[in-house]
Amino acid sequence: MALSVQLGLLLALATAFASVVGFLYKHRGAVESPPVELRRPIRTSLALFRSGWYVLGIVIATASWGLHVAALSLAPISLVQSVIAGGLVLLTVTADRLFAHRVTRREWIGVGMAAVGLAFLAATIGGTGDSAHSSYELGRLIPWVAALTVGAVAVAFAARTGRHAGVMLGASAGLFWAASDTSIKALSDHLGGGVWAVLGSPLAAFIALASLAGLVVSARSLQIGKAVPVIAVTSVAANLFTIAAGPVVFGEPMPDTSLGIVVRVLAFALVISAAALTPAPVQAVEPDAA
Repeated sequence: MALSVQLGLLLALATAFASVVGFLYKHRGAVESPPVELRRPIRTSLALFRSGWYVLGIVIATASWGLHVAALSLAPISLVQSVIAGGLVLLTVTADRLFAHRVTRREWIGVGMAAVGLAFLAATIGGTGDSAHSSYELGRLIPWVAALTVGAVAVAFAARTGRHAGVMLGASAGLFWAASDTSIKALSDHLGGGVWAVLGSPLAAFIALASLAGLVVSARSLQIGKAVPVIAVTSVAANLFTIAAGPVVFGEPMPDTSLGIVVRVLAFALVISAAALTPAPVQAVEPDAA
């Protein structure tokens, strides 16, 4: 495996931890803030920044985003997202030790599943780890990103009513972020052209819009849904479709043998299943007023 890819995967692990901490702080701030209205997203979202917890969560999440961008520029997108998806198991330890949440047996089972999945994934890296695999064709990128965006909007629209509105909005946020992450990976292929080649690309504008849309929808999902299913669905949706973008959009190679393909698919399935089993634990005590 190339040294740059190894560094990218280390950054992905750091991204996973920072994302977990940021998500927990954002949740704490969102539930104590006025409701976010999707018809007035800018005005109502600004009210969230009155909460010190939410601001702290945004600062940490922004740092996590920077680490994520660096990881995507160095390593294949499927490997980066698999590490981040597996890193969701850090949520159990972090929430238990730092945020006084209760960790259930189901969540610890998820930790073991993710560990096995990542071990299988490492065993089937093969040619995938030899470069960043950033090259793409517009004929593959545009339909993929467009489908994710349309899907995100459709799910958010459908979530206006119903018992599962919070979970559905979480899925919508995950789809927005999957579209953004895929575009970030594609934009990293233009780094050789300099800063202006990156900032002047239409992809940069789309990344900003999709990221902000995901942020607004996610905040609302945390306000109206239970933290456990909402965070789990958001993470699974974002990671599942970003991982799939590896072979679909960027032509990342699959293992040469049938056994290798089966093990690779099983590894992804275990990691995603672990993400579903290890959502944010239920809070056991009230946060310190300080």
